[in-house]
Amino acid sequence: MALIEVQNITKIFGSAPKKELAKVKNGMGKEQLLAETGHTLGLNDVSLSIEKGEIFVIMGLSGSGKSTLIRHFNRLIDPTDGHILVDGMDVMGLSNKELEDFRRHRMSMVFQRFGLMPHRTVLKNVAYGLEVQGIARAEREATARKWIETVGLAGFEDQYPSQLSGGMQQRVGLARALATDSDIILMDEAFSALDPLIRSQMQDQLVELHEKLHKTIVFITHDLDEALRIGDKIAILKDGVLSQVGTPPEILLEPADDYVRAFVRDVNRARVLTVGTVMQPPALRITHDNMEKALADMRRNDEDFGYVVEDKEFRGVVTQEALAEEVAKQGETPSLYAFADDSSVVELENTLEEALPATLEADYPVPVVCEDGRLMGVLSSEEMGSALTPPDELENGETEDAANKDASGEPAKADVLKEAS
Repeated sequence: MALIEVQNITKIFGSAPKKELAKVKNGMGKEQLLAETGHTLGLNDVSLSIEKGEIFVIMGLSGSGKSTLIRHFNRLIDPTDGHILVDGMDVMGLSNKELEDFRRHRMSMVFQRFGLMPHRTVLKNVAYGLEVQGIARAEREATARKWIETVGLAGFEDQYPSQLSGGMQQRVGLARALATDSDIILMDEAFSALDPLIRSQMQDQLVELHEKLHKTIVFITHDLDEALRIGDKIAILKDGVLSQVGTPPEILLEPADDYVRAFVRDVNRARVLTVGTVMQPPALRITHDNMEKALADMRRNDEDFGYVVEDKEFRGVVTQEALAEEVAKQGETPSLYAFADDSSVVELENTLEEALPATLEADYPVPVVCEDGRLMGVLSSEEMGSALTPPDELENGETEDAANKDASGEPAKADVLKEAS
């Protein structure tokens, strides 16, 4: 079961939202509702699931409903219709006291404009949530110091927010959210007020902290590059309607509609997609050390290249031509494991940009290995080109094959390189 379940949330802003709900359910859109009733449709029948321990990004342009949605999670906003379940518990059914306890212990929030109290030091800002929980001063300050150090602000405990840069202030906000040890952290445009360099550093730090702490993070942004960089899953909203939910590769490679397709068109795909998302199985695995048998296998399968593995560990690539020459020589044939060429490999987690040089230089699909050296698949220039070509370009008169081959029928490697640069 997912940690957070959003079930058919609809939010209408206005004097009589319940009265106008039926019109929305019968198909009335945002513009028509506003024109006819003066009510604003913030969210329209949104449903999604958020798994424990993932960074779930909700993104969209201004007015898409993303901040409205995240404020339903801790009931800063109540829905006109629908439910939010956390660990199976309906948040909408909580009493005021239960809701207060829920906010103190289950969810914490990091705001766009930092939300720090200017009259409190860094230490007291970070410790504030623990103070609200009734934790004794010595314990809460010890905990606060630990998280201040974790976010890289050791030595600034006695400074005030006005004495800190924007990036440092946001680190204080993050430390305050972490200090309460809540299961879920809500981050509403948390980095959008920062300069690009500081923003990038904060994104890196968030990912590093997430890898250590495995908190469930719901992150709001209008920036697709940011969403693709940090998100395990991404939900894209448009005018209060959910357009698509998926992993970063799914969003890039399989956009659900024209709105998402327009969003992803200008993304540098080579820096986002990993080798593991586009690799294919090798045409022929050779799982023994017999050169004559390997040559027979390749001829029988009409394969020019074979990928040699020993107990799943990659040992190298052999070609039918080279094997035939070696077998034809007088004397004992060498070990296939020793003969195979293991000089060109890419790793599963490499980005396509990192894998590009090896892919372009090789005369065969490049083997893909994981950390322990196992052969996971192969990556060819054709697959690389297909992944780097936006879907709308393929749909406008070109097939994937045509987009990835030059006039001679060979993969257009130069075009792939241009696309990735």
